[in-house]
Amino acid sequence: MPDHDRLRRLRAHAQALAGGVREASAEAVVRRVFAIQAQDAMAADLGIRVRGRDITAHAIRTAYEEERSIVRNWYMRGTLHAIPSNDARWVLQLLASRILAATHRRYQQLGLDDGLRQRSDHLIRRALAAHGPLTRAELTEHLTILGIPPDGQAPFHLIRHAALTGVLCHGPQRVGETTYVLLNDWLPTTGRFRWENDAALAELARRYLAAHAPASLEDFAAWSGLPVTWARTAWKMLAESGAITEYGVLTMLAGRVKELAGSPDTPDVRMLPAYDNYLVGYRTREVSVPSLHQTRVWPGGGLIRPTVITDGLAIATWTRGSGSRSIEVDAFEPVPPQVEQAIDMEKEAVVGFLRPTA
Repeated sequence: MPDHDRLRRLRAHAQALAGGVREASAEAVVRRVFAIQAQDAMAADLGIRVRGRDITAHAIRTAYEEERSIVRNWYMRGTLHAIPSNDARWVLQLLASRILAATHRRYQQLGLDDGLRQRSDHLIRRALAAHGPLTRAELTEHLTILGIPPDGQAPFHLIRHAALTGVLCHGPQRVGETTYVLLNDWLPTTGRFRWENDAALAELARRYLAAHAPASLEDFAAWSGLPVTWARTAWKMLAESGAITEYGVLTMLAGRVKELAGSPDTPDVRMLPAYDNYLVGYRTREVSVPSLHQTRVWPGGGLIRPTVITDGLAIATWTRGSGSRSIEVDAFEPVPPQVEQAIDMEKEAVVGFLRPTA
């Protein structure tokens, strides 16, 4: 196993989080890391910001809504991610059937049988065609026609079902609230999928390694939500094509194996949002977060706190102060003045991003 310092720096560099690497646009960030965790829309924006060079919230909205170069929807592990728009369909085709199968028991618990889900997809399609973009509350109102109670989890699961069956995707924000649009209207089809079947599986693994390596096939399975047997198939295909190479017991893309220079003269400090890819993109955590402090990042209940990293190593958690005008940092241990100065610069950048008119 490579030592943790070298491994951490390689991974952080791949994620545009170390070595001074920053991408020039929201689209470039998402294309580099392939998928940004997006359960929380603001956290997703901050995840793009931290990997970019002076990317504003307005620029991110432009990428989503005007350029439509990135799109937010349910993908890996059935959770919300922002991915490049021209990858939306083949990734959905690869993952959706497993996500739907994994949700089947919940559908039964909510009384959402196959026929009702199909009628819901049809109703949502007609509603969005006639009245879209629509918010969750507006779609829920339409679903009451089918006898769906407006409270509870049934409306959410039916909206998510429509996304997984290719009916809808996330569209423009309306006064800060998410809306949904027809996928084929928002992102017009360009014909055949870019990759299908096993070729799509291998391509997903290749994209994962480009953004997360050095990593293992078990890491890929944990990130994607796919079975380890599928991951083995992907690894075998990549190996047979010469696309990957070993890095100790881990794997990297061929041609990308390079030893980084010695310890950087200037620490690269970044403020990651909650649920960031860098913290959830692997099966284990010890490379990025010291074991002594892992409960401060993962306190339980599914929460993953915003984290400060230096050259890929978590050194603190952070929270937004009142009114987004201040950032409070809770360091795991005392930090040297050079790192403290870099943290202050990142705090200023985050506050400016959150309150651009302040």
